[in-house]
Amino acid sequence: MKVLVSVKRAIDYNVRIQIKPDGSGVVENGVKHSMNPFDEIAVEQAMRWKEAGSADEVVAVTIGPEAAKEQLRSALAFGCDRAIHVKTDEPVQPLTAARVFEALAKKEEPKVFLMGKQAIDDDSNQTGQMTAALLEWPQATFASEIELDGETAKVTREIDAGLETLDIDLPGVITADLRLNEPRYLKLPDIMKAKKKPIEDTSLDDLGVERAAMLETVKTMAPPQRGGGIKVESVDELVSKLKEKGLL
Repeated sequence: MKVLVSVKRAIDYNVRIQIKPDGSGVVENGVKHSMNPFDEIAVEQAMRWKEAGSADEVVAVTIGPEAAKEQLRSALAFGCDRAIHVKTDEPVQPLTAARVFEALAKKEEPKVFLMGKQAIDDDSNQTGQMTAALLEWPQATFASEIELDGETAKVTREIDAGLETLDIDLPGVITADLRLNEPRYLKLPDIMKAKKKPIEDTSLDDLGVERAAMLETVKTMAPPQRGGGIKVESVDELVSKLKEKGLL
């Protein structure tokens, strides 16, 4: 069984985001980038399947500039067999990413396309669903547990009301939620071995992918600073203050 798993280059979650002075976006130059945390969970899950004998080959894919190879090398250090880099310096909208993944899935013919439920830079939470729709494959999003059984997968997914269990036919698209697993720490020997593993370069044009209409960012701004709180001496004073603010 072949598994495709997507990884995205994003600003590291530990970095304090800074807004550009002109409000055109966030500062990225000189800022640490890492694999999107939800994609890291997806890669870990794919590797657990391979180690358990459920998957024969795991192929990591990414879309982005030359620097995105760094995240592919991380996926290879996890143990992925191959990596595919769809090179572009343009911003990638979810629909464009979904079209790329559709083309790669048709070429690679995986049983499972595994990806993070969303990226922490844009929080769109759209690519997995769009990919499944374009491929006309079953989908299970927000997965917190996955059991593979031949031509089907049993997926426990997190929803507002609690947990929902789905049985889907394969091939299918599954997106990983936070509680699916805890990714391993990469060891130096694995990082060194990853440098020798192949990365296949391709492009949107090579895949015949039409770019989706671009969104225009009008302005980026930091959230307003939170004001200081006040102390009240009694319940009556608390109620009075809440009434003043129109909260009661």
